[in-house]
Amino acid sequence: MTAEPADSAGIRARGEEALGELAQTLVDNPVFSSALARALGAGERAASAQRQAIGALNLAASSDVERLEQRLRSFSARLEAIEDQLDDLARDLAAVRREAAAQGSEAPSETGT
Repeated sequence: MTAEPADSAGIRARGEEALGELAQTLVDNPVFSSALARALGAGERAASAQRQAIGALNLAASSDVERLEQRLRSFSARLEAIEDQLDDLARDLAAVRREAAAQGSEAPSETGT
């Protein structure tokens, strides 16, 4: 039974070593490196072409939508703050009117006595 885990560890170590050698060989191979660079360049060109096509169709990109969403959230927060200030002003104005009405109703009775 002890031979089985040792064999498994040995196989795993040899597999890792083989993968490491394969990766190194691929990195050192100029044909593979060139093909990889062309593939990455093609991906970048495809993404650029996609952005241009979306722009030509006058469609919003996801980054544009995210920016708009952030601006709407900011606008909403500012609007809420203004609404709160208006509520405070309305309460203050109502209190001033009540005080003025109370003073106005007291003034004639004081002069009448």
